[in-house]
Amino acid sequence: MSLEPEALAAIADLELVSKRIVDGTISGLHRSPFHGYSAEFSQYRHYRAGDDLKYIDWKLFARTDRLYTKQFRETTNLVCQIALDASASMDYAGAEGVTKFEYARLLAASLAHLVSRQGDAVGLVTYADALRHYLPSRGGQAHLRALLLTLRRTEPSGQTDGAAALARTIDLLKRRGLLIVISDLYDERDLVERALMRAAHIGHEVVVFHVLSRDEVELPFRDEVELEDPETGRLVLTSGAAASRQYREAISAFLERWRTRCATYGIDYVRVFTDTPLDAGLRAYLRRRAVGGAS
Repeated sequence: MSLEPEALAAIADLELVSKRIVDGTISGLHRSPFHGYSAEFSQYRHYRAGDDLKYIDWKLFARTDRLYTKQFRETTNLVCQIALDASASMDYAGAEGVTKFEYARLLAASLAHLVSRQGDAVGLVTYADALRHYLPSRGGQAHLRALLLTLRRTEPSGQTDGAAALARTIDLLKRRGLLIVISDLYDERDLVERALMRAAHIGHEVVVFHVLSRDEVELPFRDEVELEDPETGRLVLTSGAAASRQYREAISAFLERWRTRCATYGIDYVRVFTDTPLDAGLRAYLRRRAVGGAS
């Protein structure tokens, strides 16, 4: 089976496709890159000499004038929630022939398959102008099939309201876990940034996959061309080298803003293009993750 995105997107059996991508991805990886423990708060106890100071609850000290340390219970099961942008802007296909949404759907399916194969819990949220689908994080093959079926039936439409959907997704994560956001990130409101910041601040590990077409970044059109915003229908007529240069400067600044935001909050930022084979792009990220850093 070819692993080119356009060929994979044409196959209706998402379970088969995601399994094939994962098989190609994890070959050569010595351990599961998402496996680890989540630490849940268990209880307080009085501070003892030699206790690690980072576990002292300073807010409780301010109220009681006594030192207490937090104790945690380690659980071996990872809880992962995948948040997929299903807004109309994701329906764009450049010269590669596969839309951003088709690529993102394959990526979400592959990540869900990978987490489920580890024996961990995975869930799904799809969103656009509102939260559309919510499947809580669970394990098991039956749940994975239900998740993949939801992905297969989801189609991109509507404007993006990432802030509300992400805030709700974070609220639905009952304990500290892994939040994977897959989007073109065209919703740049402060509320979106705050939602991601809050997720990282309360202890979730956050990974953002920024899915783009190369046409969006490079604007290869040389002649006069009319561009349409797929979410609002607004038309813009562009022509000439000056317009192309201005556009490329703007998109470069946009990409750098998102990279910087994520770096500021300790969020993994992964830029992927729709012409990149799924297994190659995912494997490159997981290998960087395995050695302690993602770009």
